[in-house]
Amino acid sequence: METITIPYLTGDGVGTEVTPAMITVVNAAVRAAYGDERRIAWQEIHDIEEFRPHKVGIKGPLTTPVGSGIRSLNVALRQALDLYVCLRPVRWYAGVHSPLLHPERVNMTVFRENTEDIYAGIEWEAGTPEAQKFYRFLHNEMGVNKVRFPETSAFGVKPVSREGTERLVRAACRYAIEHALPTVTLVHKGNIMKFTEGGFKRWGYELAERDFADELKSGKLTINDCIADAFLQNTLLKPETYSVIATLNLNGDYISDQLAAMVGGIGIAPGANINYNTGHAIFEATHGTAPDIAGKDIVNPCSIILSAVMMLEYLGWKEAGVLIEHALEHSFQEGYATADLARFMPNGHVLSTSQFAAQLAERITH
Repeated sequence: METITIPYLTGDGVGTEVTPAMITVVNAAVRAAYGDERRIAWQEIHDIEEFRPHKVGIKGPLTTPVGSGIRSLNVALRQALDLYVCLRPVRWYAGVHSPLLHPERVNMTVFRENTEDIYAGIEWEAGTPEAQKFYRFLHNEMGVNKVRFPETSAFGVKPVSREGTERLVRAACRYAIEHALPTVTLVHKGNIMKFTEGGFKRWGYELAERDFADELKSGKLTINDCIADAFLQNTLLKPETYSVIATLNLNGDYISDQLAAMVGGIGIAPGANINYNTGHAIFEATHGTAPDIAGKDIVNPCSIILSAVMMLEYLGWKEAGVLIEHALEHSFQEGYATADLARFMPNGHVLSTSQFAAQLAERITH
């Protein structure tokens, strides 16, 4: 029997409900796909550092305070393991309510840079000696005179490197080629931030032209770019024109959440943080801890379940992932879902978190 050990972090809030639901569904799919030939040995961990010795893991949502306190455990994990790609595939599942007339046209994979831009966390609070010192440097040493209210300004630094850009765009191009997808689109705000966002665009094109010259010439790969605000508009007007997206951190944050809303919401949006060089990959629920509904057995577990599908594909266990996706789609088409989705379905049947996971496992094994 082939056994793979998967460390998992249950997470905070609703993590204690969605993570066990995910394990129930994945175990059923692995049994149905491989019988006694393969299994997952789940190893619960309680600290993000415990992911380090493992190549692949999965986690529930973790608390991120706003305004003060720790910056983010999620960010700390991505920085510690240099998980430079935030991978967010977005597609519509038949049966799920969408605000779009044609949600079936949405099928994109977002490669969001995970270690630079705002995720570097370089900023100083207004009124602090550090902020004042930084402003004096800008003003006295760099000749910057465009800060309108320097005494009450907070400051942040947005690092964007050639190396960070190249490894992200390289991963996006390889993904497009391996999955026979038509385009890689560089989404940026280079018309305003000419050296950071503009550098991302320029370095991305140069990388593609250098490393994928044959694929570009043969038509196996097409690379283009779009200004971020125009791209957000285009995703609503003509989503079918985009397939693989490569973008910086802040843009990617907005883009992935908007795309998720277009196909039914963050509750069915999977995600992963990956270093394609070392092989480390942490799959995750993309939503928050939702403390207002924690412990009520009503949260939608689909985000982490679909992230587990991504994990199975990453491991090469695609057959098990396909079983989960088919079970999900059949469940949605018949109106069986948690309350957040079922209430919009014409034939909606509301299931609790645990009931939803149990009926998915039943669909998979029978």
